[in-house]
Amino acid sequence: MIKINKELKNLIEENVLALATVSEQDKPHCITVAFTKVVSENQILITDNHMVETRQNILRNPEVVLVVWNKDWQKDCIGYSLKGKAKYFTKGKWHETVKKILENEGEPCKGAILVTIDKIKRLT
Repeated sequence: MIKINKELKNLIEENVLALATVSEQDKPHCITVAFTKVVSENQILITDNHMVETRQNILRNPEVVLVVWNKDWQKDCIGYSLKGKAKYFTKGKWHETVKKILENEGEPCKGAILVTIDKIKRLT
């Protein structure tokens, strides 16, 4: 099983990530997401506050890619590509969890996206 190590967990939780999905017309769609949480050795939780196309893409095709890199990338560029499958929740445990994330206070928290990672690649 793929495991998110401590270094990668810190990068994920302390930086903005790119989230890529695929449209019904097989066209790539990429957005940035913040305030993500690593919730297990191979799962990342993302809040949907304002997504439209991304949500539709995930419901149709759960294959996603996340890319993260360190803030000081010009000095020491460390980045990762994480591939996996996403599930979208509008109720239940994961939806309640994102509502409790401090940074989501005052946001609509329309849904929660749980990404189970099946491949991690270090980018250099």
